[in-house]
Amino acid sequence: MNIRDLKYLVAVADHNHFGRAAEACFVSQPTLSMQLKKLEEELGITVFERSNKQILITDIGEKIVAKAREILLDIEGMKSLAQTAHDPMVGPLRLGVIPTVAPYLLPHVMSSLVTTFPKLELYLIEEKTPNLVELLDKGKVDAAIMALPNEETLEYQVLYEEPFYLACAKSNQMSEQLSVSMESLMSEKIMLLEEGHCLRSQAMDICHQVKAQNIADFSATSLETLRLMVAAGNGVTLLPALSVTGRDQDDLSILPFNDSQPFRQIALFWRGNSSKKRCFSNITSVIIEEVAHKTSTLSFD
Repeated sequence: MNIRDLKYLVAVADHNHFGRAAEACFVSQPTLSMQLKKLEEELGITVFERSNKQILITDIGEKIVAKAREILLDIEGMKSLAQTAHDPMVGPLRLGVIPTVAPYLLPHVMSSLVTTFPKLELYLIEEKTPNLVELLDKGKVDAAIMALPNEETLEYQVLYEEPFYLACAKSNQMSEQLSVSMESLMSEKIMLLEEGHCLRSQAMDICHQVKAQNIADFSATSLETLRLMVAAGNGVTLLPALSVTGRDQDDLSILPFNDSQPFRQIALFWRGNSSKKRCFSNITSVIIEEVAHKTSTLSFD
C-alpha cells in the first residue's frame, strides 16, 4: 500500500467512475483499476462493487475511503508544516468564499493580500455554504469565508459584522424615507435567494422576528438577480452592506433601519488540525483592516 493507491481510492469515490478518476490522477484506467484491485486484495475486503452500469461503495469501503482521506490530509499537513517552518505565507492556499460575499469583498482585499504576501498563491473557489463545508472536510479547500453561525466543528476568526439594508424600487412609497422600521417588512412582499444560500436563512430569521410572512414565490439564484427583480417593483429585499456600496444605486432605494439594525457576521473558517493557522491569522488581519477602512467611508444616501 502506498500514497498513490490511496489517491486512486479517493478519486474513484469522488468521481464515482473509474475512467474519470483515472483522468484526474493522470493514469490509464487499467492501471488505476489494477492498483485498486491489489489494494483490496491486500486489505482482504471489497471497497467498490463493480458493474457495467455503476460503482457502489461498500459499507466497509466507506470507512476505508474516510480513513484514506484522513491519511492524505495528514500527509499534506506534514508538507505544509515543513513549508511553514520557513515561511507560512509561501505556497498555495485554496480559499473558498460564499457567493453573497465573494464579488463584494474580494475586490477590496485581493490587492492588499497580493501586495502584502507576494509569495502566497491564492486559489479562489466560490460555492454555497454546504458545498464549502464539504470541501473543507475533504481537504479540497484550506479555509473558507462564510457567515456565522455554522454548526460544523470548525475553528474560525470573525472578519467583520455586515449590516443589512432594505432595498426597494424607486416607485415604492418607502423610497422617499430616510430610514424604515423593521415592522415595515410586515406590509411588503419580500424577495429572497433560493435555498442553499445562508443569506436566505438569515433574511428569513429577520422576517420571523417581525412576523413578516408575505414571502414571494420567486427565489433568486444570485444577489444580482434579486436586485433586478426588486428594481422592477416585484417586492423588497434585504441586502448586505458591501453589496450596495461603491456602485450606482439609481435603480434602487437603499434604506437603513431606524430601530434595531440587523446584521450578519462573516468569518474565516478552517479545520482545527490545519497546519496553516499562522497563514490564516495573517490573512484575517489584512481583511479586517481593509474592511474597516472601506466601511468607515460608506454612504447609503
